[in-house]
Amino acid sequence: MGETLQFLSDHAIWVWLAVGAGLLAAELATNSGYLLWPAGAAGATALATPLLHLGDVAQIVAFSTLTIAATYLGRRFLRPHSRAERDLQNDKSTRLVGRSGRTTAPFTAGHGRVFVDGAEWAADLTPDAAVPEAGAVVQVVEVNGSRLIVRPSAG
Repeated sequence: MGETLQFLSDHAIWVWLAVGAGLLAAELATNSGYLLWPAGAAGATALATPLLHLGDVAQIVAFSTLTIAATYLGRRFLRPHSRAERDLQNDKSTRLVGRSGRTTAPFTAGHGRVFVDGAEWAADLTPDAAVPEAGAVVQVVEVNGSRLIVRPSAG
């Protein structure tokens, strides 16, 4: 048992890096957001140990202090994303609002097609909009399912 403790004490950098990697792997597996800070604290402890010549007790105190400080600061100053934001993160249609595009053909009865962000979309005009010509610049004001609601651009 004494030999094991001596080995761990002699190779503290690798022990702290392994602890950090294990915590980081657990964080990636669970996506809880709570294990990221201790993983970073373990990495910082691994770096601080040889620079500050920390003993075993000082390493544990440093790790504990860094974990508490990083968790507190991270939770206080980093705004978590709401579930709604995470669900829409990869939804291209919600990112189209405010973008400009071009009509691919003249609109008929308020319906047509527009080319926005590298894709062609079915589109409807806003009720008060003038009918744009083919190739006219339009701006997306809303997304209704798979159809864009557009209005002719002022510029």
